[in-house]
Amino acid sequence: MEILEQRALRGPNYYSRYLTVFMRLDIGDLEERPSDTVAGIVDDLFAVMPSIYEHRCTEGVPGGFLERLRRGTWAGHTVEHVAIELQNLIGFSVGYGKTLDTDETGVYNVLYRYRDEACGLAAGVEAVDMVDRLYNKREIDLPAALVRLKAVRDAHMLGPSTNAIVEAAKARGIPWRRLSEENSYVQFGQGYRRRCIQATVTDGTGLIGHGIADDKQWTKQILEDAGVPVPKGWVCESFEEALEAARYIGYPVVTKPLIGNHGRGVSTDIGDDAMLREAYDAAGSKHGSVIVEQYMRGEDHRLLVIDGKLVAAARRRPAHVTGDGASTLQQLIDRENADPRRGVGHENLLTLIQLDEQSHRLIAAQELTLESVIPKGSVVFLKSTANLSTGGSATDVTDSVHPEVRYVAERCARFIGLDVIGIDLVAETLSRPLEEQSAGVVEVNAGPGFRMHIAPTHGEGRDVGKAVVDMLYPDPADNARIPVTAVTGTNGKTTTVRLISHLLRHAGRQVGMACTGSIEIDNHIVLRGDYSGPQAAGVVLREPTVEHAVLEVARGGIMRRGLGFDECDVGVLLNIDSDHLGEHDIHSLDELARCKTVVIDAVREGGTAVLNADDPRVFQAQEWARGNVVFFTLDPDSSAAKAHVREHGVVFTVNNGSIVMRQGNVEAEVIPVADAPITFDGHARFNVANALAAAAAGYALGLTPADIQMGLQTFHPTRGQNPGRTNLIEADGVKVLIDYGHNVPALLALDQLVSSLPARRRIAVASVPGNRRDRDLAELGGQLARMHDGVFICDTDPRGRAVGEAADMVYRGAQAAQTASSVEVVLDEHDAVGRALDAAAEGDLLVLLIDDIDGTIERVKARSFRPTIDGGAG
Repeated sequence: MEILEQRALRGPNYYSRYLTVFMRLDIGDLEERPSDTVAGIVDDLFAVMPSIYEHRCTEGVPGGFLERLRRGTWAGHTVEHVAIELQNLIGFSVGYGKTLDTDETGVYNVLYRYRDEACGLAAGVEAVDMVDRLYNKREIDLPAALVRLKAVRDAHMLGPSTNAIVEAAKARGIPWRRLSEENSYVQFGQGYRRRCIQATVTDGTGLIGHGIADDKQWTKQILEDAGVPVPKGWVCESFEEALEAARYIGYPVVTKPLIGNHGRGVSTDIGDDAMLREAYDAAGSKHGSVIVEQYMRGEDHRLLVIDGKLVAAARRRPAHVTGDGASTLQQLIDRENADPRRGVGHENLLTLIQLDEQSHRLIAAQELTLESVIPKGSVVFLKSTANLSTGGSATDVTDSVHPEVRYVAERCARFIGLDVIGIDLVAETLSRPLEEQSAGVVEVNAGPGFRMHIAPTHGEGRDVGKAVVDMLYPDPADNARIPVTAVTGTNGKTTTVRLISHLLRHAGRQVGMACTGSIEIDNHIVLRGDYSGPQAAGVVLREPTVEHAVLEVARGGIMRRGLGFDECDVGVLLNIDSDHLGEHDIHSLDELARCKTVVIDAVREGGTAVLNADDPRVFQAQEWARGNVVFFTLDPDSSAAKAHVREHGVVFTVNNGSIVMRQGNVEAEVIPVADAPITFDGHARFNVANALAAAAAGYALGLTPADIQMGLQTFHPTRGQNPGRTNLIEADGVKVLIDYGHNVPALLALDQLVSSLPARRRIAVASVPGNRRDRDLAELGGQLARMHDGVFICDTDPRGRAVGEAADMVYRGAQAAQTASSVEVVLDEHDAVGRALDAAAEGDLLVLLIDDIDGTIERVKARSFRPTIDGGAG
C-alpha cells in the first residue's frame, strides 16, 4: 500500500465538523483481496489489538467492525479503524472515521478524527504498515509502534498545566490556538478579546513580580520586611562565604542557586562541612550565586494563589520508597516506577524516579546501598526536594488550610505582584496558624506547575485551570469570541467581503478582512496575495485590535485544510457555478455545493446563514444551514422568497429600483440601486446581488438600515476600495474595465455590464489558471469571443500545466465559437496588455481580466490613444 497524500483538516470540512486526517491511499493489489478472502484475519487483528473489539462500525454494537471484517471489507477501511485505535492506545479518545471510494480503482480516501495533529498523522502511517503486515501474514510489533507514537505525542503535547487551562477554556466554549509548537504559548479568544498564556504565565503576569520570584534573596527580603516568616540566610559568592554562613546559622542548612526552578541544584538537611562542599558545588553549577539558609523542619507544602485567591494547597514529599522486609532498594524503586501513573517528564500524573548523584549521596547517608533489603515500613528518601518533576508525590490539603495561613498566602501574592503564584511553605501543618509552629516561606514561583493540584497522588484533584480562565474572562457567559462573517460561493466573494467590511468600518467597527488579494487590518493592508484560506483566518483572528472578522472562504482551502475557525456568526453563500471541477474529488455541481455548504454548516447557534434564493442549489442548501436564514434575491416576485417572508423570515430584494428588506407585511427601503456606485446604475446585476448579500449580512450583524445605506452609498468600484473588480477608468477617450472574471458564469454576468457600456469596439485581455478542466477552458474561450471584437489570451498561472497549454485551449474554444472576433495568444500578460493598448483607439472599451492591476492602470494613464489603429485586434 502507498500513501499518496496525507494532511490534517484543521477545522470544519467537506467530510466532517471534527478535526480530521485525510489520507489518499492506494491499496494496490489488496483491491483484489477483500478481508473475507484472507484466512484468519479477524483473529489475527484481535490477537494483536484486542481493544479494537469496541469499534462498533456500521453494526452499532461492540465487535461491529470485526464482524464487518469477517464479512468482507477493503484494506483502506481497516486502516481507518487501526489508525483510530492507535490514537486511543496512546491516550487520545477518538472514534469518528469513514473511508470513501474515489474514481481511481484501488484508491480510497481514508478519514479519521484526531486530537493532536502530529499524532494523528503518525498513527495513519503506522496503521498502513500494520494493515499491510496483517493482510500479508507478517509479524506486527504493536508495542514498538506505540513507543514511536508516544515519542511523537511527548514531543508535541501540551504540558499538564497548560492543558488544564486549555480544557477549562474549552468547557466554556472559548476558542484557543497554539501559537508555537516549541513551547506552550497559547492564545485564547479572538481578535481584541484575545488573551495569551505561556504554560501558567499569563499576559497579565507582571514583569517585576516575575523578576522578584526568580530571585530568591529578593523574595525573602520583600516577605521578611512584610512580616512573613522566612528562613535566615545569605547569598554567597564563594565556598568560603558559604562555610561562614553555615557556621553562623548553625547546621543543618539548605543550599540553592540564587536563580532557578524545579528544585535543580537544591540540597536540604546539610549537616556538616563536607556535605556543604558537595551541596555548594551542586548549586553553583546552576548559578554563580548560592543561597545558604536555615533548614526548617516540617512538611513541604505548595500553596497556589490565582488572581489573589488561594485555590489549592498540597503537601509534597520527596521521591521515596517504603520497605516490605523482603525487597532490595533497587527492586522497590523498580516497583514504584512500574506504577502506571508514573511516566517520563510530564506525560503522566507522576514522574519516574531517576537516581542521580544527589540520590546516591542520600542513600549513602542512610548507610544503605541499592542492594540493601529495606525493613518493612521503613521509608527511604531518594531526593532532598519534593518536586514532582524529580519523582515526588503530593497530597491535596486544600480543605484543611487555616484561614490565617490562607491570608498569609494571599498576602504574599499581593506583595510579590503575581497573578498566578506558587508559594513553597515549610510547616508542620497548614491547619494551624504559622506563628504557632516552626514554619516559613522558603520561596515563591512564577509560572508554577499545576500537576500536583490537578491530579494529586492522594486526595481530591482541583480544577485550577478554571481559576485561570475565570481570571482572564471573569464573566462566566463570556466566550471571548468576536463576530466572524464568512463568505463563499463561486463568484463575487471578494467584492462581497470588501463590501461587508466597508459597511462595518463605516459603522465604526475595527475590521480584520481576508480575501483574494490581501489581508487588511483596520483598513491597512498587512499582507498581499491570495488569502482566502484558513491560514488567513488565523492571521485575522490573532490580531489584537480586530472587533469583526470578515473572511473569504474558497473551495480549495475547505478541501485542503478545512475552515480556519470552528464557527461563524454569519455565513454567506452567494452562488454555485461551474469552476474548479475535477479538483479534490469534486466533479459535479452538487458536490461543489456540498463543499460550499461547509460555511453555513459552521454558523453558530443563533447565528445567520445568508443565502441566494435565485440559485437552486444554494436555496436547497438551507437544509445544511444552522441558525436563522436570510435570503436575498434579484426577483421581487420569487415564490421561495415570498414564502419565507410570510413565515416572518427576512429577505433582501430589489423593488421599484431600490434595495429593500422584507419581513412579514413590512417592506423597508434601504437605498435606491442607482445610489450604490458598485451597481453601475443597476447595469452590473451581479454587483446588485453582491450588494443585497452584503446588506443582508450587515443586518444579521446588527447594523442599522442607516448604517447599511451609508455603507452602500460610499463603496465605489475603484482600485482603492475594490481593486481588480469592475474598476472602470477612462484615459484619452478609451474606457478600461478591469475585472477578475475567470470562468464562464463570471463572464456571462460581466457581459451585462460590458454590453451596456457604449463602445466602438470591445477588446479583451484574459488569462485563465490552468487548474480548470479542458472543456471549461474551451467554453471560456468561446464566451470571450462572443463578448468582444478582439481577444488577447495570456498564460500567467499554469497551475500544473505546461506554459501555454491552457492558453491554447482557450484559443481553440474561441475559434470554435465561429465569431467575427480576432483572437491571438500572447503568453506574457505585460506583452498582451501592451498589444491591446496599441490596438485601442478613441471610443474603444478595453476589458482587462488580469493580475497586475496597479501596473496596468499606470500604463493606461500614461498612454495617448491614436484616432486610428494600425493592425492588432479588430
